[in-house]
Amino acid sequence: METLMTSRHTSEPSRRAFLKTATAVGGGLMIGAYLPSLGADDAALEAATAFEPNVWVKITPDNKARIMLSMLEMGQGVMTAMPMLLAEELDLAWNDVTTEWAPADRRYGNPSFGGSQTTAGSNSTRGMWRVLRGAGASARAMLIAAAAQTWNVPENQVSTDKGEAIHQASGRRLKYGALVDKASTLPVPQNVPLKAPTAFKLLGKDLARMDIPDKVNGKAEFGIDVKRPGMLVARVVRCPVHGGKVASFDATKAKAVPGVRNVVQISTGIAVVADGYWAATKGAQALTVQWNEGPMAGVSSDAILKQFADLAKKTGKVARNEGDADKAIAGAAKTYERVFELPYLAHATMEPMNCTADVSADRCDVWVPTQSQTSTQQAAMAASGLPEAKVFVHTTYLGGGFGRRGETDFVTDAVETSKAVGKPVKVIWSREDDMHHDYYRPITYIRLQAAFDANNNPIAWKEHLVQPSLLKRLSGSLDAMGGVDRISVEAAADLPYAIPNIRVEYTEADPGIPYGFWRSVGASVNGYVTEAFIDEMATTAGKDPYQFRRDLLKASPRHVAVLDLVAEKSGWKTPAPSGRSRGIIITKCFDTIVGVVAEVSVTNNQVRVHKVTCALDAGWIVSPDTIRQQMEGGLLYGLSPTLKAGITIRNGRTVESHFGDYQVIRHNEAPQIDVHVVPSTESPGGIGEPSTAGIPGAVANAVFAATGKRIYTLPIKPEMLRSGTA
Repeated sequence: METLMTSRHTSEPSRRAFLKTATAVGGGLMIGAYLPSLGADDAALEAATAFEPNVWVKITPDNKARIMLSMLEMGQGVMTAMPMLLAEELDLAWNDVTTEWAPADRRYGNPSFGGSQTTAGSNSTRGMWRVLRGAGASARAMLIAAAAQTWNVPENQVSTDKGEAIHQASGRRLKYGALVDKASTLPVPQNVPLKAPTAFKLLGKDLARMDIPDKVNGKAEFGIDVKRPGMLVARVVRCPVHGGKVASFDATKAKAVPGVRNVVQISTGIAVVADGYWAATKGAQALTVQWNEGPMAGVSSDAILKQFADLAKKTGKVARNEGDADKAIAGAAKTYERVFELPYLAHATMEPMNCTADVSADRCDVWVPTQSQTSTQQAAMAASGLPEAKVFVHTTYLGGGFGRRGETDFVTDAVETSKAVGKPVKVIWSREDDMHHDYYRPITYIRLQAAFDANNNPIAWKEHLVQPSLLKRLSGSLDAMGGVDRISVEAAADLPYAIPNIRVEYTEADPGIPYGFWRSVGASVNGYVTEAFIDEMATTAGKDPYQFRRDLLKASPRHVAVLDLVAEKSGWKTPAPSGRSRGIIITKCFDTIVGVVAEVSVTNNQVRVHKVTCALDAGWIVSPDTIRQQMEGGLLYGLSPTLKAGITIRNGRTVESHFGDYQVIRHNEAPQIDVHVVPSTESPGGIGEPSTAGIPGAVANAVFAATGKRIYTLPIKPEMLRSGTA
C-alpha cells in the first residue's frame, strides 16, 4: 500500500474552536486552517452541518458528496476522472457524487505546476492523482473512526462501501450522512494508506461522464452563454499587423450604429461596446482607425524560415550528446541530410475566445472559459488594479482549449472594457479575430543527419532544431537550462532508439509573431519529424519499418510492448486492403508511450486516411472510456494540420481567416479509429495530447508507402505529391 502524508496543525484544537472553524468555512473541517479559540463563553455554538475534512470534498447529512474541481472540463473528461480518484478512496456511491468548480484559490493548485490552478500539459491525472486519492483516504479514515465510536467497536472492525460504514460482525450500517456531526469533531489523520489497485471499485471502470447530460440538455454554461444583469457586449478591433498599435481613431461612425453605447481604447485595441454582438460588430466595422504597424509589417513565413535555416547551419545549444555524432558521420559508409519545416498553427477552438467581466471600485468578477484560474485572476488583478481578495473567478465549461485558453488576453480585454464603461461587459471574439490574433504553435525548422556503417546499421543521428522558446516566454530566460527549451525538444532529445552516436541541438529564435502552447506542444513537432526520419532510415537500411524500430528499441520493453500491440492490431504483417498503404510510428509524449498505424490511399494526389490504429501505455488507468475518447479526439485534431491546416504570415499579417482557408477534418473525412491499451502499473501518464503527436508521422509514412515520396513539411498538399519527393 502507498502512504500519503497529510498536513496537520501542530496543536490539537478544542471541539469548540474546531466547530467555530467549521462554521467559518461553511460547515466543515479545513486541514491546516484552524482558527484560534475565541474564548470559553460561546455556549450557543451549533454542531457542524456537513463533513468537510479538506478543501476537496464535503458530505452533507443527506449523504450527498460534493467534490471540488480544480481541473477544467474542456471535453477531456476531468469532471468524471477527478471525482473518481477521490470517490474511490472514500468509498462513495457514485450516484451520490456531485461536482463544483473550485474558485481561484491556492489551496486547489496542481503540484506539478508549482501550485498554480492550471489545466494543461496532460497533467490533470498526473498532477492530482495523489492529492485527490489522499483527500479521499483521509476522509474515509475519519468516517470509520466516527462509526467505531458510535458503535463502541474497534476501528479495524469497520469497513465502508458505497457511502456507508459497516460493522460486519453485527450487520449494523450507517450512511456517511449520519456520521457528519461526529466525524467533523475528529482530528485529521496524518498517515493514510491508499487502496491497492486490486481493491479498486471505480478506478479502471467505464462510468458515464458527468458532464454529458447537461451538455445534451442545454444546462451546461459555457463562457459564451454567460448573461449578467445590465450586461453589454463588446468587440475589440486590433491592429491587423502583429505587434502594431493604435495611432489614432475616429469613433463617429461607430457611435452612429444603433445599439452602440461606448467606444473606448484599451491596451489591445479599440473596444466597441453595444447592446448585443451584432451591433458591436457593425460598430467595429464602421470604426475608423489609423494604425502604427510597427517593425513586424514586413515579416513573412518564408523570411522566418530562411532566417532559421541560416541559424541551423551554426552550432546550437546541446540538448543531448552521446558518443561523437560528427566523427561517426565523417567516417560513415553512407550519410544523408534532410530538412523539415513546419508552419505556425492556430488552435481553432470551437468556442471562440470570450470573457465576461464586471468591475466596480472595490470588486472584480470574471466569468470565463479558462484553462487557468490562477492566470485569469492575475490578469484581472493587473487590469482592474484590485488586490487578489477583491478579484473573483467564475469558471465555466470550455468549448475547446488545446492550450489557447491558458492565455489571458481575452480576460484583459473584458476587464479593461468593463472598468472603462462601468458596466458588466462580455467580450466576444469573431472567428476572424481568433485566427488573426492567436498565440500560434511556433514555426519550426529542423535539420537532421543520419549515418550508416557498411552493413547498413545506423551509427549516428544528428539534429538541430530552431524554434521560438515557450519556456523563455514563461521564465524570461533559458540560462538555467543551458539555453535549451526542454519543451521544444520533447520526443527528440529523449529519442528512444539505440543508436550509438546521438547529438541533438537547439537554437532559440523569436521572429516576433505571438506563439504559445498547442496541443502536445514540442512532441507535436518532433513526434512527426523523428518518426518520419527514422522511417526513412529503415528504408535506407532495407528493413521493414516496424522491425527496424523494434530492433532499436530492445532496451525499452514498454516501447516494444506498445509497438508490438499496434502492429498486431493493425494487421501490419498482413497486406493492406487493395489501394491502401500503411505507415507506423512510436513516440513518447507527457510520459505516455503511443504507437500509431495509419492506413491511407492516395488518389489523384489526394490523401485519404481510412483507418487509424492506436496503442498506448499510459500507466495505470483511471477511466478507460476517457482514454479511448481522448485518443480519438487527439488523432483527429492532429489530422487537420497533417492534411489541411497551416498559418501563413505575410506582411506581418495572418493570411488565414476562417475555416474556409484554415480547414479542419470534417465528419465525412474522419477515419475509423481503433484504440488499444497496454495494461500497466506505472504512474499515470498524460492522455489529452499524446495521440496528436502520433498521427502526422504515421500518415506521412503511409503516404511514402503509397507513393514513394517522402514528406518534409506539413500540411501534405497535392502539389507535393505531383512534384516528386516533398
